Amino acid sequence: MDHGPLSRRILDEFDRLPQQMRRAARFVVDHPDDVALLTMREQARRAGVLPATMTRLAQRLGYDGFDAVRDLYAAAVRAGDLGFAGGAGRQLAAQREKGASGLADAHLAAVADDLAALRAPEALERLGAAAALLAAAPRLYCLGLRASFPPAWAAAYLLGLIDDRAILLDDGAALLADRARGAGEGDAALVFGFAPYTRATVEAARGLADRGVALVAVTDSPLSPLARAARVTIRVGGGESPAFFRSFAAAFAVAEVLAALIAGQRGDAALAALAETETHLAASRVHWIEKESP
Repeated sequence: MDHGPLSRRILDEFDRLPQQMRRAARFVVDHPDDVALLTMREQARRAGVLPATMTRLAQRLGYDGFDAVRDLYAAAVRAGDLGFAGGAGRQLAAQREKGASGLADAHLAAVADDLAALRAPEALERLGAAAALLAAAPRLYCLGLRASFPPAWAAAYLLGLIDDRAILLDDGAALLADRARGAGEGDAALVFGFAPYTRATVEAARGLADRGVALVAVTDSPLSPLARAARVTIRVGGGESPAFFRSFAAAFAVAEVLAALIAGQRGDAALAALAETETHLAASRVHWIEKESP
């Protein structure tokens, strides 16, 4: 995902901003191309704030007014520092009127954009940093609730094939706190969460961080409550979707990439564990095998 020229300054200032100004700041960080292309009033409407709030945010950041901020982002677009994900999202949304095939194509194009963003140099660097942090931990917790549970489960499943360090934190039988009670300094957690953020996920993640657990957040914004508690943030799915739901394809891709990288870092131990897992599964007759003809 693209980062605007004021993203770092906004992130540093975010916790000190009033609530309405935070909403404006989140829009600027999450939609840098729209800052360059849309009027201030339209940006305020999309952010859910008054236009005056956009002006006050600009002044808080050291500018006379919001036009100066727009000019800064427009210059970044002209220099090739920002993309046009917002404009593409609006174009894709319009294709919904073309019928089932048009919507299918639009949705798959949005998924492809999310996956392509993970191949950007900065995203690849973050994936490597996350894998190194997670691979070094004696215990690795995987957390994601409600719609974010499937990629968290997938990560725990894949990591469980190479050793028993991965622990899935779910809320079955209201035992989330019990499953996390052994976590502490030196451990790590891979946490998935997207707007609207599940309260239990945020509270559990913050609780882990308070106990010294290193968090890797897979989330949709550097201003998400998970990102602000994490040591490494992997941003996925921040663009607009033509469907009524968020695509989790990129989140699953992150789970798969991290599992592969962690297995590679554990080297021969991971290979031995995989061989042992296959032997155990074969002995347990877990997988279906067609009987040979007599």
